Amino acid sequence: MDFKNTTYIIMGGTTGMGLAAAIALKSKGANLMVVGRNPSNCKKSEEILGQDSISMDGDATNPKTIKKAIQKTHETFGYITGLFHVAGGSGRKWGDGALDQITLEGWNKTMELNLTSLMLSNQGIINYFLEHKTPGTILNMGSVLGYSPSPKYFTTHAYAAAKSAIIGFSKSIAAYYATHNIRINVIAPSLFVTPMAQRAVKDDKILEFLKTKQPLDGGRPGVSEDINNAVLMFLHPNSNFITGQVLAVDGGWSISEGQYG
Repeated sequence: MDFKNTTYIIMGGTTGMGLAAAIALKSKGANLMVVGRNPSNCKKSEEILGQDSISMDGDATNPKTIKKAIQKTHETFGYITGLFHVAGGSGRKWGDGALDQITLEGWNKTMELNLTSLMLSNQGIINYFLEHKTPGTILNMGSVLGYSPSPKYFTTHAYAAAKSAIIGFSKSIAAYYATHNIRINVIAPSLFVTPMAQRAVKDDKILEFLKTKQPLDGGRPGVSEDINNAVLMFLHPNSNFITGQVLAVDGGWSISEGQYG
């Protein structure tokens, strides 16, 4: 799958699944802009990705971040092919959890981190595509928790609401901008080994639960590279007849009952 003469922005592309996707795209010839919060991670990602890759530190919840990223990417590489929005995370430290315990700060921060940031990046790149009268593609990061809950070990109701909203938002804009040949799709991972998931992947009870909840390949947590084939498929210009879709990359999570230990 050749990505020569293509350029992508990855919001949240300096660590975890975002960086893994960036490495996969780069290996196929794409030009890249990766955006992350931490300047040192940005520098490391540039070193890993090498030539024809740039990075920028910025907060995805700040509307200026995507605007600056688009401007810098266009000035460096020319026409931007697409956007992959990965940025997001847990709101537990602010008070996300079960509904009877959620704090208002936990709710608002979780929505801002996962949904508002995504809206801003999508809005920015949509405006870019419309301004340049070019086709384009957006891939948004959802979660199986947006539609396939797991009440014993994964009870963060604001996070689930935000990830569910990403699906509705993505389908809605996919329908609206289809006549402009702008495609929007979603991938929905299950439990992966990422910086956000350290609580879960270090819990022996949860790891035992995963053996029957996401039973593929021995019932393990996903690793960042497990999303790469889906990312490459959705972002490739040849996928120009696919929009408004949600693809679970979940090891069988959404079709498995799961047995509690």
